[in-house]
Amino acid sequence: MGVLVGKEAPDFSVKAVVNGGEVKEGYSLQSLRGKYVVLFFYPLDFTFVCPTELHAFQEKLADFEKRNVQVIGCSVDSWFSHAAWLNTPKALGGIQGVTYPILSDFNKDISRSYDVLKEDLGAAYRGLFLIDQKGIVRHQVVNDLPLGRSVDEVLRMVDALQFTEKNGEVCPANWHEGDKAMKPDSAGLATYFKN
Repeated sequence: MGVLVGKEAPDFSVKAVVNGGEVKEGYSLQSLRGKYVVLFFYPLDFTFVCPTELHAFQEKLADFEKRNVQVIGCSVDSWFSHAAWLNTPKALGGIQGVTYPILSDFNKDISRSYDVLKEDLGAAYRGLFLIDQKGIVRHQVVNDLPLGRSVDEVLRMVDALQFTEKNGEVCPANWHEGDKAMKPDSAGLATYFKN
């Protein structure tokens, strides 16, 4: 696995299913400059852990949007499969009600460029990338196939990044919005531990 943190996020221009079912040609990362992006990969449509994650991101979508974050899902399935899954009710394992874009990485180029493709399966691991407004990857995490993600942790990382950018302080372990941060020097650490 490659580490993309600190590097420019690989761009893409692919078909995406947006607004719960509309197919959009040429959906690109470049077009989102000026926004934060949470790009997450999941293995396949019509599977088991995947719909729980897609719904979990949808449930917190307003929280991401108020932080100027575009959430994007991505799998190696076709746009036809995405559209069919979006038309399948939640009670039947579908993702009906999901409104953020879902990329069709049908040629597996995006999964390869983000180094999350499980080649022997031909599908992606559960990779997640937090990309800043300039297109730089600031956080990445990759889970094995059976391990679902915490959307609350993704929001925590967005908050930490935005806090750091705004205040110039760093966020210690288990930091949440409203917690004490510290100056990035020895005196800052000493003050943090003292308090």
